[in-house]
Amino acid sequence: MKALARRIGRLETSEHALALIKLANVGLTMIWGFAVTYVFVRTLPLPEFRAFLLLVAFGNFTISAEFGVTAIIYTRLRRFWLGGDAAELADHDFRLEEIGYLLFLMIGLVVVGALVLAGVMGAGIIHTGLPLLFMLYFVFSCLNAVQLLVKRGLSATDHNLFWEIMDLARRVLSLALLAAVLVGFSLLASVASQLLLSVLVILVGCARIHVRLGMRKRQWLSLRTGGRHVWSRYWRDIRSTVALTLSEMLAYNAPYFTIALATHDPRPMLLFDFVFKIARALSLIVRATVEAALPALTAAYFGRETARFRRLLLRALAVAVASAACTGLALLVVGPLVVHEVYDGKIEVGLAEMALLGLLILVLAITCVSVYLQGSLGRFSNLLRQSLPFLAGSLASVPVAALAHEALDVPFARMFLIFYTLVFVGTALLHAGSLRRLMKPEGPAA
Repeated sequence: MKALARRIGRLETSEHALALIKLANVGLTMIWGFAVTYVFVRTLPLPEFRAFLLLVAFGNFTISAEFGVTAIIYTRLRRFWLGGDAAELADHDFRLEEIGYLLFLMIGLVVVGALVLAGVMGAGIIHTGLPLLFMLYFVFSCLNAVQLLVKRGLSATDHNLFWEIMDLARRVLSLALLAAVLVGFSLLASVASQLLLSVLVILVGCARIHVRLGMRKRQWLSLRTGGRHVWSRYWRDIRSTVALTLSEMLAYNAPYFTIALATHDPRPMLLFDFVFKIARALSLIVRATVEAALPALTAAYFGRETARFRRLLLRALAVAVASAACTGLALLVVGPLVVHEVYDGKIEVGLAEMALLGLLILVLAITCVSVYLQGSLGRFSNLLRQSLPFLAGSLASVPVAALAHEALDVPFARMFLIFYTLVFVGTALLHAGSLRRLMKPEGPAA
């Protein structure tokens, strides 16, 4: 075990090794998203599956309700770990007790979300005859917020590869448990087993953070000290990340609900669900490439090495756009067949929809690089200014598409996808301008 740990330690400094393992995890995440749909749409009646999609959207809202706190802790802990400028360290004054406080904060978020879901199901807003299954899946999904905190704690201390390998094993086992449902294993037992597996991974990750930072047991439970320090030192950033998270959360998930209000036809929602899954898959690919470069990017930024920072950022943008272009071409070739198979023939799409989706993910790649990088650098107020127009466009896309559908007699789903894509194009232009300013000589010094 120690020999394996030493070998992983030697690989931690390799950007290529980190990128490969992250991309492997992204591949499994993409498979997972479609596998869940594949299994659940075949296991549940269509009305239950439609309710399940609403549950997924509600879960996305809950996960996003960590309000960017994990991004803040990454920035502060990363600067502390790198031993940044003395004045900056004195100003931010990182304390290890913060980690324990934020861990319990994330756990509390999951508990509150579960209580709200119980009320929502009890009120019939999400109507289901399988409340226990829905509740377990919801808690399992929301644990992603806790895992993200652990992941960023390890990443900030240059312990990326350890987490990625452990997470890879978790994903493989989770997929095996999900696939077992197709050969007779209970869906409820499968979800419960995946939940327990996620809890185990979180505990192991926390143990590694404990060792990595030389923490004491009492520091995990010093909630008053940690909480006081978080709220006194991080308040400005927290205000920005709360507003930013709410904006992004609504922008990405609102169409689930606005489409449900606009029509009872399940096909537009299924189309958006596919768009959401592809966009999320692309964002995960971009996140993997950006996170693999973050150790070097953050070191160059905080070290004010402008030329190196610009070179690394341009390379990250090139990789992201190339990944999006390849994904778009693949969609044109196999996209319609994938939609037919994943959604069990309940929706059909053509090349026009695939071309629009290809454009959407191409511009999304630029936005993702900007969001992940600027979030890691603590530029939350700047991200908020770019997010608000995206929120307005996302909320307007469904009603505008409905009006255009009536006026032009074009299918509602296609009109929605047209307007939704234009929203992404406009958002990418805003982020491109921000990245251009960031690469100027005064960028890293700002």
